[in-house]
Amino acid sequence: MNLFIVAFLSYLCGSIPFGLILTKIFSKVDIRKIGSGNIGTTNVLRTGNKFLALVTLILDTLKGFVPVAITIKYFPEFIYLSALLAFLGHIFPIWIKFKGGKGVATYLGILFALSLQLSFLFMFTWLVVSLIFKYSSLSSIFSSLTVLVVTLIKDTALNSINSNLTIDENLAFILFIFFILIIFTHRKNISNLKNKKETKIKI
Repeated sequence: MNLFIVAFLSYLCGSIPFGLILTKIFSKVDIRKIGSGNIGTTNVLRTGNKFLALVTLILDTLKGFVPVAITIKYFPEFIYLSALLAFLGHIFPIWIKFKGGKGVATYLGILFALSLQLSFLFMFTWLVVSLIFKYSSLSSIFSSLTVLVVTLIKDTALNSINSNLTIDENLAFILFIFFILIIFTHRKNISNLKNKKETKIKI
């Protein structure tokens, strides 16, 4: 029963299309018909409304953080299931025919629930790469890769120091899954980057 509750609520929370809802209410536009057609923060920013983009970022982050934080407190045995389903809810929301966002903000919210250090590492890497290359997609991919690599290196280093240490290998595994999913959701952006057609962001 607990498994079902965690799975249902995590997916439900992650599937709320805040970008679409906010732009329809306040800008009277369908975000899916603007720019990339994505419902996430970057595309909301293309409407010219920076405030709505900021609110979308915060809410998309919270919908990753809230279900995982609640699961950590009440159902700790299902932490990674909650994280994965919240993320999948954003990418494949049932409300809009399973065509959701790219999951970056929701991923950040999940990181905040799992590890403050990793979440700050993600944000720092994202900002640095964005300032250098001006591509949101590249920043997101590189940042998620950095988080994964640092986690793997840290676990390997700790294990080499003391083999009796208890290391949560599931964290590295779920971060690997997230990295693969972020690559999947950015597949069009990767193609655009290769063909030098990717749109730069203004920071």
